[in-house]
Amino acid sequence: MKAMVISKLVNLNDVPNPLELVDLPVPQPKADEILIKVETCGVCHTELDEIEGRTPPPILPVVPGHQVVGIVTDKGDATTRFQVGDRVGVAWIYSACGRCEFCLRGEENLCPEFRATGRDADGGYAEYMVVKEKFAYPIPESIENHQAAPLLCAGAIGYRSLKLTHLQDGMRLGLTGFGASAHLVLMMAQALYPHSEIYVFSRSEGEQQFALQLGAVWAGHSEAKAPKLLHAIIDTTPVWKPVLEGMRNLLPGGRMVINAIRKESSDRELLAELDYPTQMWMEKEIKSVANVTRQDVEECLALAARIKLKPEVQIYPLKQANQALWELKNRKIRGAKVLDLSLS
Repeated sequence: MKAMVISKLVNLNDVPNPLELVDLPVPQPKADEILIKVETCGVCHTELDEIEGRTPPPILPVVPGHQVVGIVTDKGDATTRFQVGDRVGVAWIYSACGRCEFCLRGEENLCPEFRATGRDADGGYAEYMVVKEKFAYPIPESIENHQAAPLLCAGAIGYRSLKLTHLQDGMRLGLTGFGASAHLVLMMAQALYPHSEIYVFSRSEGEQQFALQLGAVWAGHSEAKAPKLLHAIIDTTPVWKPVLEGMRNLLPGGRMVINAIRKESSDRELLAELDYPTQMWMEKEIKSVANVTRQDVEECLALAARIKLKPEVQIYPLKQANQALWELKNRKIRGAKVLDLSLS
């Protein structure tokens, strides 16, 4: 099978084509696994974090990709949930132990044995992949492949972030950065909290205009002051400065939720600039989001089907995965980027 692999850690500024197109044997499913013929796979900023070493794969080479949609073509003897021919998805959570205190209370995203698709195990930048069937998800019939892919990470982690804001209808929500996850959060928030105003902060004028087209009441630069103070902000950027600037836009008791697996190390020194009286005082909070649970993915897919959520997507063939990643690195974004394995 054809696959794109990470064979070494590099900086995309130095090596703009970090993935190699290779031939690999089709994996064989174990007793509790299903074999999936990949049809689409979303492209995520986390792939940049893997390639550039912020969250490095433990073993190289590895096939990246954790927003996978495909068809079951084979299955192990112990599988019961899916049949050959079923359409399924795979998300960032590849497996968790199921026994620890976190798993037992529904927080498997915090499991010490958490394994990530496309980092700790081969993912979806390939024609086939395997996964334990209990970590795969049926895709609602109303959601087509290109739009289902980003829901499995950008959507699911955005959905978890939205839950962690503790937002109530009528409260004001801010979004810093407006890529794959944030544009889905905006649409989900509009459906769940129809009386809430949404404000978007982005250094890209294109992203600002896109946010306004989707219904944001205001969009400005990432360092701007919003017209009103906000009850919560979800940060989806790869850098620290929007977090610090955003804290000034929170109401007393407001919450900043950071939706990012890593921040770029070059901005760490900015944390020393945190000004307690203007940015943290009055019981403001900073909350991180770690991974997703299977429940997050299931609820996100159900919500997307119910509200007819249609992610904005840009589509690439597998062999152009490097191009999609380079554009992501350089903020050439409108919605989500998706690989289509049927394209040559």
